[in-house]
Amino acid sequence: MSIQGEATLRLLDKADKEIIKLSRDVKGAIYDFQHKFRKNPANPGLHFKQLKGHPRLYSARVNQEYRALLLHAGESDYILVAVKHRKDVYENLDRFAYQINPISGGIEFVDLVTIEQRVREQSIPGLGAAADQEPPVPIPDPASDDHAPGPTPVTGPVTGPAAGPEPLFAAFTAGQLLELGVAEPLLPLIAKITTEDELLGLAEYAPQLTSEVLLALHDGKSAEEVLDQVTAPVTAPEPVDADDYRAALVRPATLVTTEDTALQEILEGDFGRWRVFLHPSQRKTVERDYSGPARLSGGPGTGKTIVALHRVKCLVDKLGPGHGKAVLLTTFNKNLAVDLRRRMLELAGPEVVDRVDIVNIDSLAAKIVAEAEPGGKRRWIDDTKAILEWEELLGEAGETRWDPDFLHAEWSHVILGQAINSRADYFRARRAGRGRSINREDRAAIWQLVERYVKQLDKKELWTYRQVAERAARLEIERSRKIASYEEDQADAVKLQHDSGIWYRPRYRHIVVDEAQDLSAAHWKMLRAMVLEGPNDIFLAGDTHQRLYGNYVSLGSLGINIRGRSAKLTLSYRITHEILGAALGLLGQEEWDDLDDGRDDLTGYRSVLHGMRPALRAASTWEAELDAIVDQVREWDDVAPAAIAICVPERHMVSEVENRLGKAGIMAAAIGPEGPKLYDAVHVGTMHRFKGLEYQRMIIAGVAEGLVPSRHVAQYERSDALRHRRELQRTRSLLFVACTRARDMLVISWHGRRSRFLA
Repeated sequence: MSIQGEATLRLLDKADKEIIKLSRDVKGAIYDFQHKFRKNPANPGLHFKQLKGHPRLYSARVNQEYRALLLHAGESDYILVAVKHRKDVYENLDRFAYQINPISGGIEFVDLVTIEQRVREQSIPGLGAAADQEPPVPIPDPASDDHAPGPTPVTGPVTGPAAGPEPLFAAFTAGQLLELGVAEPLLPLIAKITTEDELLGLAEYAPQLTSEVLLALHDGKSAEEVLDQVTAPVTAPEPVDADDYRAALVRPATLVTTEDTALQEILEGDFGRWRVFLHPSQRKTVERDYSGPARLSGGPGTGKTIVALHRVKCLVDKLGPGHGKAVLLTTFNKNLAVDLRRRMLELAGPEVVDRVDIVNIDSLAAKIVAEAEPGGKRRWIDDTKAILEWEELLGEAGETRWDPDFLHAEWSHVILGQAINSRADYFRARRAGRGRSINREDRAAIWQLVERYVKQLDKKELWTYRQVAERAARLEIERSRKIASYEEDQADAVKLQHDSGIWYRPRYRHIVVDEAQDLSAAHWKMLRAMVLEGPNDIFLAGDTHQRLYGNYVSLGSLGINIRGRSAKLTLSYRITHEILGAALGLLGQEEWDDLDDGRDDLTGYRSVLHGMRPALRAASTWEAELDAIVDQVREWDDVAPAAIAICVPERHMVSEVENRLGKAGIMAAAIGPEGPKLYDAVHVGTMHRFKGLEYQRMIIAGVAEGLVPSRHVAQYERSDALRHRRELQRTRSLLFVACTRARDMLVISWHGRRSRFLA
């Protein structure tokens, strides 16, 4: 085939599964190859040629040992579908199969030998020794026309070997699987699968729709449910032409790169991959027009933050020309907000970021209050310091009926959370989920203590973040009332008859919230008042299994009605199957809310990535555990220091780990509110600090009884059963979050008696 001029080269999703495992010099050669190919595919040094028996499949030289496999999509469009050693390219060409999926309309490519080998690796009773002697799944020679290779259609039930365990999908016919979108070339192999491990091995390399359909069926969903929940959302809206690859190339179901830089980012990091390869169902969530607030849930690593970032970009793109920050992107803590800004810049560039206010929720509240009350001298204090102020007050008052933690939570969640202004209102306030019951006499005493506490803070010119949030919520509610009391002008702006002649507008057109489970009622009231109720007003992403700060809310009661506008992600793209299984076990049998008076769970949450099982290690003392940490970090000398993290339950342990590593000649840096103090170092922090971060390898140290959970939790077991249960649940969440920050390797250690959660 003669090619003149430049060509377009894209990378197909899942091609990087094998590419990412290649050595750094081969990856560099791939990056150089794509530049050369785009500029001139006919370059003699590329040895560009069609593979025998494949009308659309070509090979080209990457370096002396490796070849690129390229799928021709028509004219000058090519798709990089694999990079393989040359010995695997020119023999046994029946191993390669490709098609346009007749349901989704997306281009799919499979290497049947690679997938079958991956299935074999996962303990294979169904394939067993016999499979080692069988040739790869045969694919008939293609016809003389331009159709992609494929197996002879199967019309009967998908059945496995005559003896041995029953195949997982024996109950489904080939026709049913094809109707659901399963890739036809994989049907013979699917017929042999008998274990979940084999299924996960196949799903790791199979086309995305095939993986999701099979996993959903294995979870117990009926074919009708899978058709409705998995297949229908990605079904092509128009009839699919199996020969029109150019049309297939632009469909959302064909996940490909478009820019040179995208390939480099994919080869260097996970965010680059998901910046480019947004799954069709995720893309629909991103681009959908919602009639009101919408919620996205899902476990760690499922891409909630990625979807939220893409959602922001989509909303900004629809705004049209302008300069103001019309979209708010917010989250709970500072280091997460810093990370969101960095990722937003990488995803969309400065032009989009200029239209977005990216700030953590408490900083936003402080800004609102400072605007309304300029020149204030108050200092803001966090919950830890606020509780110390309660201790001081109770000590001076000689009060022993209430502990500081209880009073701080009562004041924060009930009084400030419900914007209660008087003792009478407090007497009528609902205390759902607060645990310890109190009578009118108790409420009177608590109200009196709260009044004294507020005066004490005023005298010291202090303000808690909860106070600031509540004050900001009041200011925004009042502002929204003023706006609503006048007729709208130009849809979202009204001019109030005001001495200054100021144009009052809602602060934002759209609001996107990441880690929504950690926001308080006052935060939600503030956000609700910052944007007009209407289409696409609020989009929130979160997982209550990862709640770290004890903020329990009912969004519906706060004017944020998400009923009927929820989506859920279940496939983790970051965490290995082995780490995920261990982390899920830490959650126990607890019940988890859905932010709206319902229940949430992680049913169907899984990963198709495989790696090493987490290691559990005991030590006699904390000193011995510190020595073991040093030894483990030294053993991991094959990765950069910044790829390693050490997580501990208490603050003082951070400096102790940091110092011990420093004495051993290992650079270490604590994670602060703004993130790690140094990048090129082993990162050390408490469990709270790791929210939203990820590392290739992690050590979670000090997971001992008395530390996880903390000793002080035991005091509530008899006096406040609900509070005791919630404290244990919160500790489980902390440990769950910490474990799911690890991508490849996880070590959990303790000294003395191991935590009850590790049983």
